[in-house]
Amino acid sequence: MLATSAEELSAIVTVLMLFVYVFMANRVGRWRAKYDVKAPATTGHPLFERAFRVHMNTVEQMLMFLPLLWLATIFFRGPVWLPAAFGLVFVIGRIVFMQGYMKDPEKRLPGIGIGMLGILGLLVLTIVGLVQNWSVIA
Repeated sequence: MLATSAEELSAIVTVLMLFVYVFMANRVGRWRAKYDVKAPATTGHPLFERAFRVHMNTVEQMLMFLPLLWLATIFFRGPVWLPAAFGLVFVIGRIVFMQGYMKDPEKRLPGIGIGMLGILGLLVLTIVGLVQNWSVIA
């Protein structure tokens, strides 16, 4: 059975984001061991440092992403797939960010741009949804 509600679609996107996050965390742990970077150190081999920054930056971005995804899902009264679509754009942006940053930190910008498009889309949907529901809220 295919997901049909906004909540089901956003739940799928949330799980996808968590898979990406766990992949990043695993990479940090593996490279911490491979390059002998003892905890609590966050500096060492450049590849470890890049993986660590990718992971931490993603944590920082998820603090905006997850609430916006679910606020847009709850309040937006439009195509049910739209919040999840912007959420998927964010997830893709994080993957592009990771790939670019790991090659060369200067190549992280396309991923940042894609991710911010997802965040901004979710912010707009959240605001529109709150306005659409103003009589319920007020």
